[in-house]
Amino acid sequence: MTEDEAVDEDELLTIGVFAARARLSAKALRLYDRLGVLSPAHVDEVSGYRYYRPAQIERARLVALLRQLDMPLARIAEVVEAPDAVAAAGLLDAYWADVESRFAGQRTLAEYLRGRLSGRSSEMYGKFVVETVDLPEQVVITETRHVLAGELPAWIGSALGRLEYGARECGGIVGAPFVVYHSDVSMESDGPAEACVPVADEAAARAWVEKQGRAHAVKVRVEPAQRVAYTRITKAQVAHPQILAAFEAVEEWLPGQGLRMAGPCREIYFADWDAAGPEDEVCDVAFPVG
Repeated sequence: MTEDEAVDEDELLTIGVFAARARLSAKALRLYDRLGVLSPAHVDEVSGYRYYRPAQIERARLVALLRQLDMPLARIAEVVEAPDAVAAAGLLDAYWADVESRFAGQRTLAEYLRGRLSGRSSEMYGKFVVETVDLPEQVVITETRHVLAGELPAWIGSALGRLEYGARECGGIVGAPFVVYHSDVSMESDGPAEACVPVADEAAARAWVEKQGRAHAVKVRVEPAQRVAYTRITKAQVAHPQILAAFEAVEEWLPGQGLRMAGPCREIYFADWDAAGPEDEVCDVAFPVG
């Protein structure tokens, strides 16, 4: 070690002493060092022993407290490296908002499952009014993706946004955008799902798709005229798992009407999502029927 690199050993604490004062294990400190969350002030080149300054104790305790919130170490690194206290608090607020949103979804899922397990499914389905409607043939531009349930809201918004932008070159939008689920989408199954926007000009649509190349797996196809059974739901009900009850309500309704499913289920978005409030109706949950 050169004179410029010399470290005053009297100001340093061994990893054992530092761990005791910071109320962390030596194993945790080694992990935090490896991930760049809390690095020692000095590492002996010969022995490899780690040494810390007393001033690092507060940071170590902060890391430990953030871990008690189950915050991933990558996000902890962002908090402790924030330029000031306001920025650090903002990062914590953003993380906790994500946590509360996830817990709210899990709480709703637990209530939904409790209803199913206790035999109260009919009560849940009774909240939905199911009707049928005949839809005309439509030319649609589409984007397909394998996507898990947690990724679905962000993908739907971005995919429909891209397609609606492209529709300006395809004669304009002539119907409500919709999403078709060609296979199950859940936390374990990734579909695929297909975002669709009805457009006016099939020739222009095919030219637009050709121009896109392989970008976002866009296609153009003709959606046949068909009858669908549907129930109308609010923006709040679109969230998982509330929407599962809507799909199941339509499925339960079909046999009593002498109808059967004749195609994959879909969500038809007929309202301005951004302008809608939680209790505003925005979406039809639908099944083609025969």
